[in-house]
Amino acid sequence: MIRPVRAARFRPGDAVRVPNVEKKGHVRTPAYVKGKHGYVTAVLGEFPDPESLAYGGAGLPEKPLYRVRFRQADLWQGYGGPPDDTLHVDIYEHWLEPASEEG
Repeated sequence: MIRPVRAARFRPGDAVRVPNVEKKGHVRTPAYVKGKHGYVTAVLGEFPDPESLAYGGAGLPEKPLYRVRFRQADLWQGYGGPPDDTLHVDIYEHWLEPASEEG
């Protein structure tokens, strides 16, 4: 079920990048997508921030959650599968930034 979003920064088709930053504690974004470029395929809604919830916080304000498509060849060095293989990852807005299509 997709939940409503008051103000999503990105829309399906937008090129995005996951910043390659380290953050201590509970992080919901997988390390293998940090520094990588992908494309938003869906806006899933707004949800409590799991990085706040993990430490007893309220998870507020709720944050938009996106489904982002990455090429497997961009994620895994030496990937031997077909070049059009993709992986979809659900990522919160605070872990995304705009990216150029060349990126």
